[in-house]
Amino acid sequence: MIEKKFYGERLRSARMYRGLTLTELAKRTEISKQSLSLYENDNNTPDYMKVRLLASELNFPYDYFFQKDSYAAKTETTYFRSLASATKKDRTAQSIKLEYVAKMYEILLEFISFPEMNLPSVDFVGCDDVFECENDDAIQEIEDIAVQVRKYWDIGTGPIKDLQYLLEKNGIIVTGFDTNEDKIDAFSQRTIVAGNDIYFIAVALGNRPEGRIRFDMAHELGHILLHPWSEDLEAITKDEFKARERQANMFASAFLLPRDSFGKDIASYPTDLKYYQFLKNKWKVSIQAMIYRTHQLGIMSDNQYQYLMRQVSKNGWRIKEPGDVPYSLNENIFQGAIDLLIEQNVLTAKEILDLFKKNGVTLYPEDMEELLHLRPDTLKVEEKVVPILQLRKK
Repeated sequence: MIEKKFYGERLRSARMYRGLTLTELAKRTEISKQSLSLYENDNNTPDYMKVRLLASELNFPYDYFFQKDSYAAKTETTYFRSLASATKKDRTAQSIKLEYVAKMYEILLEFISFPEMNLPSVDFVGCDDVFECENDDAIQEIEDIAVQVRKYWDIGTGPIKDLQYLLEKNGIIVTGFDTNEDKIDAFSQRTIVAGNDIYFIAVALGNRPEGRIRFDMAHELGHILLHPWSEDLEAITKDEFKARERQANMFASAFLLPRDSFGKDIASYPTDLKYYQFLKNKWKVSIQAMIYRTHQLGIMSDNQYQYLMRQVSKNGWRIKEPGDVPYSLNENIFQGAIDLLIEQNVLTAKEILDLFKKNGVTLYPEDMEELLHLRPDTLKVEEKVVPILQLRKK
């Protein structure tokens, strides 16, 4: 009989996936922090009952701890919005979850031809000081890149009807995550999959409106196009990080609200909040983002801008604007891939789960559905009941 081997790195990964410290897991399981550390570093092996307890507390299948990954998706850098307020523990948990998404993507590549990466080559000089980013040359550089991307993707200068589809069509994987934290709005991650660079964008869902989610996606596209992906972001200064966030925001604004077409739209009534409500339905961008863009384009004065923003605050629109309702992503390429495999009788839901498990992705179906942003019960396996009664043959 072949004895199963417990892999300590799987315990560490599961713990960080659930956003727990060693101390927190120790309190939940009444296993000492020292023992947990020994398990995670393969300096000791927990007995059967302790593994069962750990699996239960972490809500991971028992077999998960005795497997190695067949696919080793390698993550290099992750850009988090609101990095300054999110804890490292929160960021690590989300990054690990996206690594599981990358692994399942790589497994599905055996059966599915996903869209290939199709990004323009961008020459961005930029700046490392948030104040320097406000000068005319820095702004114009980003404006030109936003125009370049629209031309490269041949999407014209009007409102982008479906930004998620546009990103997925051009090889960027988009998924959503539910979080109780208000500290992470979205993040983007580059992962090496099958020797190729794959970019993932994950956006926070919940009660957030469409305009904010679309801006987050465009913001992360800005990071993908403008910024380095081969360095440790923990090592850069706060000012450098703020400058990159500012640049990503400027790109999102210029990309979603092009200078000429949006400028022409807003020029008639640049200080009329009712008109901004009308344009919000057209451009699918928040009123506050449009007011800021209008001011940036020089269509309204500083005093007019400050007055409008005071009105926004007075109306309570900083928290919730007119027309804001909870928004979710469309069904993404993972839903399409799973549906295609099942509908074409290539694989059943059970065979997909078995395939993931065979390659080291041993999670409960509910976790997989959440990670891949699938419809509930997409991977549910129906237990077939074999009838035990039959009619007698005469």
